Amino acid sequence: MTAARSLVASLPAPAFSLDAASGARISLADLAGQRVILYFYPKQNTPGCTTQACDFRDNLNSLRSAGYTVLGISPDPVVDLQGFVADFSVNYELLSDEDHSVAEAYGAWGEKIVNDLAVVGLIRSTFVIAADGTLERVEYDVQAQGHVAALRRDLGIDPA
Repeated sequence: MTAARSLVASLPAPAFSLDAASGARISLADLAGQRVILYFYPKQNTPGCTTQACDFRDNLNSLRSAGYTVLGISPDPVVDLQGFVADFSVNYELLSDEDHSVAEAYGAWGEKIVNDLAVVGLIRSTFVIAADGTLERVEYDVQAQGHVAALRRDLGIDPA
């Protein structure tokens, strides 16, 4: 297992190919030449993850206008992601990483504290990938509430 929280800006983004809620298979290679905001979240239909997904949904126009493709990744199966997309009108791709191999490659899988207990699981993280495939920003242990606004601010993106 890759050590959690192991990546830094300027490294090449780890390759991936995952099934999406839309039925497509999406790989990083398919996005070559595009700027990508890739965020990892622990579980759909939980308060924090729903807040974060809806925040990206509500800010998608400003992110796309600035040239970013947004992708969310969780260890949830595709069928669960499909229900989440329908229930919350998610307007970007959500990808299933059931074996958490992509999360591991990004250092977004490892030990974290939940309710004062150390557990192993997905670490809420966001990566901005430059058009050349390198990591532009690496953010581990992000907060669901307010993260998209902070990201937009840090990237110099005006609100929608």
